[in-house]
Amino acid sequence: MGHRYAVLGAGRQGIAAAYDIAKFGDAEEVRVVDADLAVAEAGAERINELLGQRIATAIRADASDAAQLVPVLDGVTSFVSAVPYHLNLAITEVAVRVGANMCDLGGNTGIVRKQLQLDAEAKAAGVSIIPDCGMGPGMNISLATYAMSLIDRPREVFIWDGGLPQDPKPPWNYVVTFHIGGLTNEYYGNAYFLRGGKITEVPCFDGLEELDFPPPLGRLEAPVTSGGLSTAPWTFEGQLERLENKTLRYPGHWAQFKAFAQLGLLEVEPVQVGKVKVVPREVLHALLEPKITRPEIRDVGVVRTKCVGDKDGHPAEAIVQLIDFYDDETGFTAMRRLTGWHASIVAILAAHERIARGAMPVELAIPGPTIVEEARRRGFDIEEHVVAVE
Repeated sequence: MGHRYAVLGAGRQGIAAAYDIAKFGDAEEVRVVDADLAVAEAGAERINELLGQRIATAIRADASDAAQLVPVLDGVTSFVSAVPYHLNLAITEVAVRVGANMCDLGGNTGIVRKQLQLDAEAKAAGVSIIPDCGMGPGMNISLATYAMSLIDRPREVFIWDGGLPQDPKPPWNYVVTFHIGGLTNEYYGNAYFLRGGKITEVPCFDGLEELDFPPPLGRLEAPVTSGGLSTAPWTFEGQLERLENKTLRYPGHWAQFKAFAQLGLLEVEPVQVGKVKVVPREVLHALLEPKITRPEIRDVGVVRTKCVGDKDGHPAEAIVQLIDFYDDETGFTAMRRLTGWHASIVAILAAHERIARGAMPVELAIPGPTIVEEARRRGFDIEEHVVAVE
């Protein structure tokens, strides 16, 4: 007998996760849950058509209402929360209450840390709670832990990742593949890295560098952005000397957005404009989103990680790289696959009791080699190289 799963939120990433669970999760049923029943029904129907079987069912429920979630999650072994991050702490409490394993797409490290404080309650309930899955944070961290596993004594870890259009068009050379609020949130404030083995705050847009990738990517630019490492700096403090993450874009993107930041367009405090008050970031969203949105997105997602340390008693570095493209067969973008499928892999592993019980970060919950094995089962092309260095 298979497992019952649920996915909260029938948006782009949620449907990709539900599809993967239905295909690889030994699923008896996948409940597609959304506050809009029509959206849930459309998502469930798409999954059933892709798989040629009636396995996904649509349910209307408001994820912000615990009273509605409890019956929806009744009998569910494992579920993915693909709703806005501010709902995840309350949803975690419901998961513990009903005894269902949970992972989510995260988006806010502060909320993730509060979720992890429910470790004792999750263990008592016999469930696994794994926040902040997805592409980054999520897959990027899993590939970094895999790179670390290829080195005997890891010292430094570097991560570069990003989602990009295959055919960039000026002046933006970018297409948004997830909620624009998540994009601007990454470009604001400070990131937390490890430098000299200690937690260090580094401002967004700092440390711009250029890296070369195979076609169609070519040369890309990468500076510091916030949130991409989630809890990993605290997890590896005292173990690694250095841990950093930067976001990849086509050349020119960062100069544009740094100018927006300097103008104050990323700020969230209202400013007076004539007789009205406006939130600068909301103005930016309203003006920019139509410019960087396309009806059809053919994208490419890239994650490169490098671990520097010692192997067999000599200095060495391991490079692990994943490049994924829009999938014609399913119509899923690379961003949907990398984000939704990382979460679905975690949900499936939890359902099959391959994750310890309790609330824990992804870098501790699942070994990197396990994620890589599961990713390769799904057709992800992951390259790895270990080389001696001087």
